[in-house]
Amino acid sequence: MNFLLIEALQKFHHFYGDGLRVALPTGSDRKLNLWEVAAELSRRLTRIFLRDERGQRPVHVDHDRFQHDPHWRDLVLFYEYFHGDTGRGVGASHQTGWTGLVAKLLQQSGE
Repeated sequence: MNFLLIEALQKFHHFYGDGLRVALPTGSDRKLNLWEVAAELSRRLTRIFLRDERGQRPVHVDHDRFQHDPHWRDLVLFYEYFHGDTGRGVGASHQTGWTGLVAKLLQQSGE
C-alpha cells in the first residue's frame, strides 16, 4: 500500500506540477509539493532497511546476528509485515513480493 501511495503521488505531481502543495505533517505550516511528499514517505519506508547512526537496521532490531555478525550483517530480509513503532520485521522473512519494491524506492532516492 505504501509503494502504491508513493507512486500515485509521483504521478499526480507529474500532472499538477509544483503548484499543488500540501501540509506535511498534516496541520503544519510546512507545505510540500506532491513529489516532495512522495520522497519523504519513501525515505521513511526505506529507513527500515538502512543502517541508522548506530549502524543498526530497524528491520533486524531483535536479531543480533543480522546486526553484528560480519557474515550476516549485509543480509537484509524482506518481511511480510513490520512493527509500526520500531520497524522490526514480523511475519514471514522470505518475502519477495511487495517488500522487494523497496529496492526501486532506494534506486529512485539515489537518482
